[in-house]
Amino acid sequence: MKILFVCLGNICRSPIAEGVMKHLCKKFHLDWEIDSASTNTYHTGAPPHYMSQNICQENGISIKDQRARKITTNDMNYFDLIYVMAKDVRSEVKYLLGSNYDERKIKLFLNELYPNSEKDVPDPWYGGPEDFKIAYDLIAATCEQIIFKYK
Repeated sequence: MKILFVCLGNICRSPIAEGVMKHLCKKFHLDWEIDSASTNTYHTGAPPHYMSQNICQENGISIKDQRARKITTNDMNYFDLIYVMAKDVRSEVKYLLGSNYDERKIKLFLNELYPNSEKDVPDPWYGGPEDFKIAYDLIAATCEQIIFKYK
């Protein structure tokens, strides 16, 4: 299984998801390939937001070596599933991938935890540590749900 997580800048939500999922794959001995990306180039090459790193570190997960990158058309062919963190991200991915967009592979992330809810993972970018904790808790619970669904 190859999974890509996508958010706007690839420094808050999607790096947390990548880190949590890699941690869970290791815990459950799953040989899955996990990555994350953005829909823009604002932070290309940058590490995750320091509060994303902090909340992951508090939970025993290091994401400090990740670097932001933008989604590419090759990602659509390469990954089995692409989870978007919000509806606006899904719209942007559809625009960016154009004719390569395959809606069967693109999933709204929280629909795994709350089926058909169309809920977004709140973007903690403008918030404080409590906002990053809320995002982390939602992401961790959803990643566990994905593991149990596909393992």
